[in-house]
Amino acid sequence: MTVEFLLKGGILTWPILFCSIAAWTIFFERFLCYRAAAAVSRQMINSIYQLVSNGRFEEARALLQNARERSEARRPTPVERILREGLAVDPTDRESLELVLSHSVNRELKLLERHLGTMATLGNIAPLLGLLGTVFGMIKAFMAVQELGGRVNASVLAGGIWEALLTTAYGLVVAIPIVFCHNYLENRLQELQALQEEVAIYLVKAWLASQQE
Repeated sequence: MTVEFLLKGGILTWPILFCSIAAWTIFFERFLCYRAAAAVSRQMINSIYQLVSNGRFEEARALLQNARERSEARRPTPVERILREGLAVDPTDRESLELVLSHSVNRELKLLERHLGTMATLGNIAPLLGLLGTVFGMIKAFMAVQELGGRVNASVLAGGIWEALLTTAYGLVVAIPIVFCHNYLENRLQELQALQEEVAIYLVKAWLASQQE
């Protein structure tokens, strides 16, 4: 598709193009963010559960700290932050532990879902902009027909109409992959939410096991 052909869609082609660029920027940023958030060592988590179950809270904190120091090149994952905050609570206070874990999970989820609403909005706006461009183009075409007193052959009228329909096509071409990618990110977010909630629940279970000894 040449630039000249693209420009035939009219001025609303540019905001549609902006929607595409902005949405893809959000997608790749969130995709990398979610991939990093899922990079969790199950072995380390299970070791922490075991230590907490045996009442060895200091060793669990040390294990988490050592894991963090070995990976200074990257930021701590949401799961690591949840575990760190949970382990920082007084090991004799279950209510505080559950409150801190609940707050931590909710905070991490809010951070992970950033910009998803914007991406969904861009996916909804793109086809509407395309439809608006088509309406403007059709108005322009029929105004030209009126000015010529209706003396317009079919090929001239068809040319004006297909140019007007270009923006609708552009809007759909932009919106369809945005909607697909947004749904993909939503599914990834749900998986991360399940993982974080699982970590919090098992940490409480490990704490309960330590109190029964």
